[in-house]
Amino acid sequence: MANSVEFASKTRRAAGGTDPADDAHWAAVSTRDPQADGQFVYAVRTTGVYCRPSCPSRAARRENVRFYDTTDAARAAGYRACKRCRPDAAPLALRQADLVLAACRALEASEAGIALARLADAAGLSAHHFHRVFKGVTGLTPKAYFKAVQARRLAPALAGAANVTEAIYAAGFRCAGRFYDGGAAELGMAPLAYRAGGAGQHIRYAVERCTLGFVIVAATPRGVCAIELGDAAPALFDALRRRFPKADLAPADAQFRGWLAAVLAYLEHPQGLLDLPFDVQGTVFQRRVWQALRAIPSGQTVSYADLAGAIGRPGAARAVAQACASNPLAVAVPCHRVVRGDGALAGYRWGVERKAELLRREGRE
Repeated sequence: MANSVEFASKTRRAAGGTDPADDAHWAAVSTRDPQADGQFVYAVRTTGVYCRPSCPSRAARRENVRFYDTTDAARAAGYRACKRCRPDAAPLALRQADLVLAACRALEASEAGIALARLADAAGLSAHHFHRVFKGVTGLTPKAYFKAVQARRLAPALAGAANVTEAIYAAGFRCAGRFYDGGAAELGMAPLAYRAGGAGQHIRYAVERCTLGFVIVAATPRGVCAIELGDAAPALFDALRRRFPKADLAPADAQFRGWLAAVLAYLEHPQGLLDLPFDVQGTVFQRRVWQALRAIPSGQTVSYADLAGAIGRPGAARAVAQACASNPLAVAVPCHRVVRGDGALAGYRWGVERKAELLRREGRE
């Protein structure tokens, strides 16, 4: 028996009218819009199968399609779940994020790294596919991620170690040469420069007015290292200077202007992910939280407790909140999509009003 959505749609069509909801649903199916997943499913009369709006299967004819509010309603009408898009399972992006987070935890617990084949086998994927999925979620290959783990172990040790070499061995590198071969690149700057507040680093920056006030964007040669929002340009520059007190800060060049334009455009329409190279420093825990934040779809929110559970640390909601507060990349790492357990929009380092406006632009309100 069809649910109320299908019945009402049939009634309107019989009367010679069209259902606006059906039109919107069909538009989402036609474009395979992943943002519509979870809002409804569509069934194809000729195949007897129901799918997510984003299903990559061959397009069906409009007259053979029916829409249902829930998977239960589609099953009650006699349809079966598509084996390709698996509408009864969690969204593909979340399933992949879970697999990648498990691999990240394994790498973080490892002293010498884990072979790609072993990681892929644990995830139930081929090595090639797992490598692509891992990089798509984290922005790094598994090998580069493990180097980042070692580099992040080094960062807190630098301040207290008697010398850099002592810190390198304490971080798990088997020899200093192995670290200088690749570890420094993952840290984002040479270890002595990191210890010395960015000494010797060339950082480009620009401050621009935007509809959320002012935004400062800064980048090292490796990628964007800061996106901050504020009420006044001088205050944003002062904060960047405090973060990198000994770095060479220079105005934007032509390439950087392109990155700045991308950030400004994304602030106006924050959909999907901001696709830029990034260079951020943080602990392994912070980076895990930031990766999980980038897996939250536009227009959706989760609680700090939910996010803690997603990274396998269900009792660490307070630490997750602190990692969100330490996020140096506004909107690129969307910590504005995290709310309190009661749904309140509290705890945004760039202001609750900006948080509410970003969520409005994503279509939540």
